Amino acid sequence: MIIQSQKVWTANGFHPLQLEIKDGKIEAIWPHGNKPVDKDYGSLRLLPGFIDVHTHGAYGFDTNDGEAEGLREWAKRLPVDEGVTSFLPTTITQSEEVLTKAVRNVAEVMKEGYEGANILGIHFEGPYLDMKYKGAQPPEYILDADLEQFKRYQKAADGNIRYITIAPEHDRDLAMIRYLSAHGVVCSMGHSAATYEQAVLGVANGAMTMTHVYNGMTPYNHRQLGLVGGAFRIRDIYGEIICDGYHSCPDALNNFFTIKGADHAVMISDSLRCKGLPQGQYTSGGADITLTPEGTAVLTGTATLAGSTLKINRGLQVLIEKALVPVASAINSCTLNPAKVLGVDDHKGRIVAGYDADMVILDEQYNVVQCYVCGKEQVK
Repeated sequence: MIIQSQKVWTANGFHPLQLEIKDGKIEAIWPHGNKPVDKDYGSLRLLPGFIDVHTHGAYGFDTNDGEAEGLREWAKRLPVDEGVTSFLPTTITQSEEVLTKAVRNVAEVMKEGYEGANILGIHFEGPYLDMKYKGAQPPEYILDADLEQFKRYQKAADGNIRYITIAPEHDRDLAMIRYLSAHGVVCSMGHSAATYEQAVLGVANGAMTMTHVYNGMTPYNHRQLGLVGGAFRIRDIYGEIICDGYHSCPDALNNFFTIKGADHAVMISDSLRCKGLPQGQYTSGGADITLTPEGTAVLTGTATLAGSTLKINRGLQVLIEKALVPVASAINSCTLNPAKVLGVDDHKGRIVAGYDADMVILDEQYNVVQCYVCGKEQVK
């Protein structure tokens, strides 16, 4: 199959090209009009498929539910709804029984098969977090880092926990961070009261990134930098960022991307089960949440943000059109950079010959016109 567009994102720009796709891969890339094509997308933008490393649920399903059909429906809808071709189903702090069931369910679905976006593993958010910066995480289940417990979770997940959020100040002697680093699990610092100095130690012992920067962490101060200041100062650490314009206003997004540049910002949705559903009352991690008219989710009866309903294509729109982030930085944040964090940038995150044919085609309003996962055209 050969497809083409006047605006294919590769080599750090939009170029008129055609892509030859074979066996799920980009076989070759040719000049526009070089060969007869099966699909011509005119001047629509053709981008690498989006990768979401932090998303709890959508369409009424939550990772913690531990229900196979809900996860399958979620994976199937992500490409056509928002251009996501790979993702990490993300847990929220709960009892060991609930979390064990949740991670086992993801592992079983990955093994048995599914359609739609690639499940690249599990993001384990909590329970090893800080009480002050817990956000919407249930306080009764928050614990100090427990390596032996984590090993039980990883066994239940058949080794598929690829990413974990942890508060480094509650990891005694930073033993878990070192273990995670040594065993190929991405360690992200978040929901944390860590000082800047503790953040430095976390990075020095193997932490690679920070979870939803600005939210759920010690703020920046010119004498006490906190975790936000760590995200700014430690240039080569990655940082997740929720790009809905509410969790962080457009000017804060601009500041973050200006500091992190094109290579270390990672857009996430941090979406909850209420994404794709009408305004109303829902639950997350056992807590009651309210979906607001703006599309944010708050703990019912409070102003505490519980998560978002962000679609990644809309996050890209916010970054470019409202936050005025450079186009390359915005696109990298939801394609190449998350691929680098997960260590899959040798076959995902770019439009390059030899890479997986994961692609999304957007119109001028950032709507998803079409999406391909490993060369397979996605349909609603």
